Amino acid sequence: MALAGAGADVGLWASDQSAAVTPLLPVRSSVQRIVGSEAEALDRFGEPDILHDNGIWLRHNHRLAVLAKRRGIPRVVSTRGMLEPWAINHKRLKKNLAWCLYQCRDLKQARCHITTGEAEAQNLQHRGLGVPIATVPNGVDVPEERPRGVGSGAERAVRRGPRTALFLGRIYPIKGLPMLIEAWARARPDGWILRIAGPDEAGHQKQVEKAVTAAGLGHVVSFTGPLVYGMKKSAFFDAELFVLPTHSESFGIVVAEALAHGLPVLTTTGAPWSILRDSGCGWWVDATVDGITEGLRRATILDPETLRSMGAKGRTLVSAKFGWKRVADRMLSTYEAILADEITHNPASSTGLRS
Repeated sequence: MALAGAGADVGLWASDQSAAVTPLLPVRSSVQRIVGSEAEALDRFGEPDILHDNGIWLRHNHRLAVLAKRRGIPRVVSTRGMLEPWAINHKRLKKNLAWCLYQCRDLKQARCHITTGEAEAQNLQHRGLGVPIATVPNGVDVPEERPRGVGSGAERAVRRGPRTALFLGRIYPIKGLPMLIEAWARARPDGWILRIAGPDEAGHQKQVEKAVTAAGLGHVVSFTGPLVYGMKKSAFFDAELFVLPTHSESFGIVVAEALAHGLPVLTTTGAPWSILRDSGCGWWVDATVDGITEGLRRATILDPETLRSMGAKGRTLVSAKFGWKRVADRMLSTYEAILADEITHNPASSTGLRS
């Protein structure tokens, strides 16, 4: 939608046909909602200047690579952290087979790879695919600031109610929730509760729930399931601290969302967010139980006003660096450089453009 707002003609297609009904696009958006097979989608849109594929490994990603080559359409691939070391090691045998059969070839045929952070770009470059890499961060919506009032987490803390730390995301091994539970059991922050929100994937929630029970944390740790937009916004505003104990993230959009809602963030070095530490809006700790424990101890001893001040710094940071207009302009500049054959092979530049 931001690309359309910046002047591009944009079509959106998804393999599950959800583009036709997604609520992420306003009803009157100029973005074309496209359904059908990959070939039908391209026919309905018309000849695109760029085909931008998000993700790898899946059959539709391979079919798009074949179609783009056959039709002579420049193809851009956002790897979305799927080639990060932790991600590669997860289901490694299946991925090794796919790599040999088609994935390596498909990636080498792309005109450009898009990453969302410099660490991901460096890891991708080490694979020696010989394809230019550009780094373009994800954009994030910055909501209206919630007025300080009775419903805020800080106000509840003043009235001696429990203070809330929030995890929001997929309940899946890569997110590191077992580490968080063990760290919480070690730190046992007085007066705090931990809310875990998000969809269960691959039955991982049962493992996390067992860890909660074994640690005797059932009275302070809760699971709330998936949250729709309004509930998600309320969850951010009702918390005082956001925690992402991840093993690996290419960007970590939920970190930016939490900051946009004025929450300080505790995350690990598995996410490319050293700026939290540098900007005074959070903690960037080792992706270990020891690292997360120390981070929790440092964060949860702070008073509500200090945490609120850190969150305000984070909101300012996100507004300046990850607003949609800024991100859309950078992506359009990258597309133009690709079409003009001016994209570099050096991911060290945040724009990926030759000077």
